[in-house]
Amino acid sequence: MVTPPVSHPVRFDVFEVDLRAGELRKHGIKIRLQEQPFLILQTLLETPGQIVTREELQKKIWPEDTFVDFDHGLHAAVNRLRQALGDAADSPRFVETVARRGYRFIGQMQEQPAIALPSTPGPAVVVRQVKRSPRMWRTWTGSLAGFLVAGIVAAALVFFNAWGLRNWLFSTRSFRSLAVIPLTNLTEDPKQDYFADGMTEDLITQLSKLGDLKVISHTSVMRYKDTHTPLPQIARELNVDAVVEGAVQLSGNHVRITAQLVDGRSDQHIWADNYDRDLSDVLLLQSDVARDIAKQIDLRLTPQQQLRLAKAAHPVNPEAYQAYLLGRYYWNKRTANGLAQAGQYFQQAIQKDPNYALAYSGLSDYFAFLTLIGGPEILPPKQAMIQAKAAAVKAVQLDDSSSEAHASMGHILHNYDWDFEGAEREFKRAIELNPNYATAHHWYAHLLMQVGRTDESLAQARLATDLDPLSPFINQGLARQYYLSRQYDKAIAQCQVVLQMDSTYLPARTQLALAYEQKGMMSDAVSALEQARKLAGEKTDLPMVHALLAHAYALAGRKAEAQSELNVLTTIGQKRYVPPSYVAIVYLALGDKNKAFEYLNKSYEDRSEQLLYLGVEPVVDPLRSDPRFDALLKQVGLKR
Repeated sequence: MVTPPVSHPVRFDVFEVDLRAGELRKHGIKIRLQEQPFLILQTLLETPGQIVTREELQKKIWPEDTFVDFDHGLHAAVNRLRQALGDAADSPRFVETVARRGYRFIGQMQEQPAIALPSTPGPAVVVRQVKRSPRMWRTWTGSLAGFLVAGIVAAALVFFNAWGLRNWLFSTRSFRSLAVIPLTNLTEDPKQDYFADGMTEDLITQLSKLGDLKVISHTSVMRYKDTHTPLPQIARELNVDAVVEGAVQLSGNHVRITAQLVDGRSDQHIWADNYDRDLSDVLLLQSDVARDIAKQIDLRLTPQQQLRLAKAAHPVNPEAYQAYLLGRYYWNKRTANGLAQAGQYFQQAIQKDPNYALAYSGLSDYFAFLTLIGGPEILPPKQAMIQAKAAAVKAVQLDDSSSEAHASMGHILHNYDWDFEGAEREFKRAIELNPNYATAHHWYAHLLMQVGRTDESLAQARLATDLDPLSPFINQGLARQYYLSRQYDKAIAQCQVVLQMDSTYLPARTQLALAYEQKGMMSDAVSALEQARKLAGEKTDLPMVHALLAHAYALAGRKAEAQSELNVLTTIGQKRYVPPSYVAIVYLALGDKNKAFEYLNKSYEDRSEQLLYLGVEPVVDPLRSDPRFDALLKQVGLKR
């Protein structure tokens, strides 16, 4: 028996499907859905609970004369349908995949309310003319005046948007914070994940330039990739008003984005749209999405912000763009292997487009981290930072409106040139161009702490964590500032926050150990560092772990074990660069101040960035009474 087509609206969960109008609504708000996904939904709803085969869908939705990759087209259309419904293939609520056969609708459909129709004509309406007495007239005019006053008050409340009335009446939202959760990769190739991640990061960057809008950083939202966390929960965890979700599909040199805006508090769908562009116009696509979202949340763009969006929408070399996305994808891993691949892709992007500012900014960040994390080769600061500076200078020359370029420049002026005033100008410029760039706030916080501006440093570090609340790297920065400002209990608590996010994050364990040391909790400090060494591997070539463990052993009176770790450090130094300051703190703990100063002076010759912490680092307190220490501070520029 063939089920007759459904003519009335179909309701399930918070959705309503108007088959006559061809509309899908969520909480009464229309969700934009393309024709093919809608036809699939309509077909499934005609026989709920029953399997609709792939062949049936092909005949109904893809006519015989349509030339298309059916498997790819069907998969993409079902993905778009699930995206609109907030559904998931591995734990479906509405659309279930039946392996090798087809799909079926498994949602609970709501019964349609019965509509009572009168069987006989209704009563006649009688109109009577009423003669008004003076008393009735006064009552009527008084009521009219009351209505007028009430109307004026209501109009004023709407005009001034009291309690959000204007937004509610005119379907606008005055959101001031949002998160863009990772865009779904609609291709079937997991190797294209980097592109979806890169598009997510670029969209975040575009939205971040919109002034008063707080936008959560890429690192934090990546925690929700491939999860099915409810949007209101994501909004609560990230402390935002709204969430942007969507999908991206790259096919040859053509890219398509589907984006939708959801109220994070009510899970109410606000807006959705699709965007199609050639890959060379991908920045224009992102600019269009950002501008449309700004309209939906009632965000008034200044002329400067509008100009920035317009300038950002320039054509790009598709191959260079993809290479840059791969570079950032691997750089964000902040591992030695990731860094090595990042450097290769940034170089490749520059080869494809020698005028690509962001690629030079990425290359600068690659070289700047090379001495700390490692990579294909380990370079001392004088080699790595010179190349980093050249790339940063080029990035700023090519695009003076790039926040990333100015942040990279500030990082080099700070950590290598030791030009604190110049670095501060660059960090401020980066933050002006993109107030939501958490890395710029993070780097600026370190500079402020080193020059003794403690309160400002802590404010910048807290702001960075507000913008990137789930990033171990950024949260570790706040722990570091607490430690350097000698708030050890807060430093310990913040390190524990980081370890809850990632129990394997080594910098949190080493920072925790330093805070324990300053509180005299030596057994806890040694334990934390031994755990760090175990996590890194006994044969690791991470010099910081061995240096700090040797330092802790020495302070705990375990001199033989301290010497053993120092020997490991010396062996590592024969095959890669080890900052001399790491060796200096071991000799300091062993009581050899002359050796400590010898290695600190070597650090000065290398222009090692660790020296910039001398003014505030508690570990070197035993040296502060020595005249040689003041002389070193003056050489670095930390004391006049």
